[in-house]
Amino acid sequence: MTEVQGGVRCVALVGPYLSGKTTLMESMLHVAGAVHRKGSVTEGTTVGNFSVEARARQMGVEMTAAHANYLGDEWRFLDCPGSVEFAQDSLNALACADAAVVVCEPEPDRAVTLAPVLKHLEDAGIPHILFINKMEEVTLPVADIIAGLQQVSNLPLVLRQVPIREGEGVTGYVDLASERAYHYNTDAVSDVVPVPDDMAAPTAEARNEMLESLADFNDDLLERLLEEDIPDTSDIYANLAQDLQGNLIVPVVLGAALHDNGVKRLLKLLRHEVPPVAKTLERKGLPAEGETVAQVFKTAHVPHAGKLSIARIWRGSVKDGETLNGERVSGLFQVQGEEREKIGSAEAGEVVGFGRMEDVRTGDVLTPSGNAPEIDGWPEPLQPVYGFAVGTENKADEVKLSGALAKLTEEDPSLVITHNADTNQMLLEGQGEMHLLVAFDRLESKFNLKATKVRPDVPYKETIRKSTSVQGRFKRQTGGHGQFGDVHVDIRPQPRGGGFEFEDKIFGGHIPKQYIPAVETGVKEYLVRGPLGFPVVDFAVTLTDGSYHAVDSSEQAFKQAARIAMTEGMPKCDPVLLEPIYEVKIDVPSEFTSKVHSLVSGRRGQLLGFDTLEGWRGWDQVVAHMPQAEIGDLIIELRSLTLGVGNFHATFDHMNELSGPDADKIVRARQGEAAAAQ
Repeated sequence: MTEVQGGVRCVALVGPYLSGKTTLMESMLHVAGAVHRKGSVTEGTTVGNFSVEARARQMGVEMTAAHANYLGDEWRFLDCPGSVEFAQDSLNALACADAAVVVCEPEPDRAVTLAPVLKHLEDAGIPHILFINKMEEVTLPVADIIAGLQQVSNLPLVLRQVPIREGEGVTGYVDLASERAYHYNTDAVSDVVPVPDDMAAPTAEARNEMLESLADFNDDLLERLLEEDIPDTSDIYANLAQDLQGNLIVPVVLGAALHDNGVKRLLKLLRHEVPPVAKTLERKGLPAEGETVAQVFKTAHVPHAGKLSIARIWRGSVKDGETLNGERVSGLFQVQGEEREKIGSAEAGEVVGFGRMEDVRTGDVLTPSGNAPEIDGWPEPLQPVYGFAVGTENKADEVKLSGALAKLTEEDPSLVITHNADTNQMLLEGQGEMHLLVAFDRLESKFNLKATKVRPDVPYKETIRKSTSVQGRFKRQTGGHGQFGDVHVDIRPQPRGGGFEFEDKIFGGHIPKQYIPAVETGVKEYLVRGPLGFPVVDFAVTLTDGSYHAVDSSEQAFKQAARIAMTEGMPKCDPVLLEPIYEVKIDVPSEFTSKVHSLVSGRRGQLLGFDTLEGWRGWDQVVAHMPQAEIGDLIIELRSLTLGVGNFHATFDHMNELSGPDADKIVRARQGEAAAAQ
């Protein structure tokens, strides 16, 4: 048996939605004696998924931290949400973990759902173990399951157990390293039993395959196998631990977390093979010696308790009341789901909550001196793919809304608040519809704020296709000094993207020079709303002639004259609607590429081509031009077509003319809005 690693270690539980991560963590806590009664996801009694929003949906919507002591070793577990819409919490948690347990179902047809998390773990060099959950009634041969899963892993999957089957179900397993057999007991520790006679041959074959996988990274082991000198159990465990910590292999274990099956064996694997925090520091490029270093990976605003910054202590120790980055730690807590226990100090490896550190943000590296060292592996915020325009029913709540949204983005950096100057809307953008619905629920439950939400307006523009010349004359006599301004202008279209241009060709003093800027101002004011109801772009106006009155002319009069000229002239210039077109890059497994082609064409998109996605085995990137109006809910259909793993990135490319029934419908809607506002 390998030597037990020292210190507090941290493991993140990750995997696709419905794979059973929260149930597994509950089982691990129960087996370790950290909870007296095992909770249930369906009953809303688990340590994880404790928020109102999570329990209402029976799904993880944020990371949950928990702690346990197993056989004298301290563990910190991070239960990460499975939905891709809440992936930011998972990425941030993984950045502060020593290793990950990837939980999946025994369904090779759904193996692609593991691809994004496995790719991230591989790229970040994070050691990880695959726990195939829900093995109770699996009839598919385990070799077929592993073969399917291997398609989405660049690292070799090394099977550590083979299932024992009786009838239609799995009743236990044989551990390939120890060559011991175990019989499952529902909600209890498994019994050690003799290896069944009919399992001797398949066990020997599977064990040999495991040893051959290890020999790929150990020449001495390879030589011994060639000489048919089978190493002893302790050597095998040592190789398994070394290869896991070196991120060379992915051990695969089996179980059924709902019934505690295989969970004790998983805990023992973690105990002997997960690297200590000192090893993780090497991976992250942080020297083991030096002042205390902690890194915040989750922020929560707790009702009646204030801000809580959940952090991993990488080096040194932290005491309650200590100053980090110039700010006092106002409460040091050990976290168990929603429960917080105040503690006096914490050592390296610990996951703790820092109370009321108002200026600290997720991702911050904290030290007593305030000189934060570089730590590798912190993820970038995910780019938004879905949004709502957000507002309040009561204008008096607008300031309150801004503050609440700022706190939400502190808690989840993949939520983004922007203001669209073209549509004058405040946008809350994130990773999908469910992501934003949870955010709106939190506005109400945490901040007692009922916000409004609508789909964002598309920032349509308009332009012209013909030229004209027009006179604008403003004359008003109200007693005393009157108002007089007279302008002649030429209006002509500009090339797409040419913007607005104003030119003065007045000769002979027909309009005094001090009034020329007022003419340009009047034209610009008209640009806000053209004949179709949208901002006008890509046209030029030339002031060619005009007249003035020595007494009655003024800047205001010439500004009004310019507006009159534009109002009369622009409808004669064949105005046309412009819609924004984006370049969209859609990343999907190759098996779904043809479906994405249909998706693009069905959304008025223009396919530009596709190629293999760089760095992703078996994935393609489809590139297309697509109207912004068709991108708003693109992610919903894309994920539906790709088992939830498809993603896209969109950048503005150009404005394109839109005519016909689609344009007429948009213009009528705009006119209706204008009429309703009057």
